Amino acid sequence: MGSASELGRSNTGGSLWPWLGWALLLLVADQITKALIVGAYQLGDATHITGFFNIVRAHNTGAAFSFLAQAGGWQRWLFTAIGVVATVVIVWQLRLHPGQKLFSFALASILGGAIGNVIDRVVHGYVVDFLDFHWDFLSGLFYGGHFPAFNIADMGITVGAALLIVDEFLRARSK
Repeated sequence: MGSASELGRSNTGGSLWPWLGWALLLLVADQITKALIVGAYQLGDATHITGFFNIVRAHNTGAAFSFLAQAGGWQRWLFTAIGVVATVVIVWQLRLHPGQKLFSFALASILGGAIGNVIDRVVHGYVVDFLDFHWDFLSGLFYGGHFPAFNIADMGITVGAALLIVDEFLRARSK
């Protein structure tokens, strides 16, 4: 086994450490904001910020859009396991491709978000969500026009997934 500096380097150029640093920054921002919400709000509390945005305290025992939220509890461990497996795969990919900046930024964003939500599932049994956007035109899709509440981890995962798609389009276009 190599030294820490050897482990952070890849034969494809670049270092793993900046990407892990970005993931850590997202993770810390996610956990600090969730701790502030848990400390200041009870479940269901909300503060009106604008005509389309509230700060709320919501608990999500499911996945995106509360998928499987009413499944009875087993989903907590399924989504935790998926997050742990995703973490291992992402770190492995970051180690192999640290020089691919867009790809690595996308993966590191997903990594920070995935770990943030796994921490919530292990500690609380649910993910703490607090950003609530709502518009009347969404009323046909979402109750009262409220897009499902989300958090910084979810933003990292979503931005990372979108950037992975962009990276793949750019890669395919260059061939």
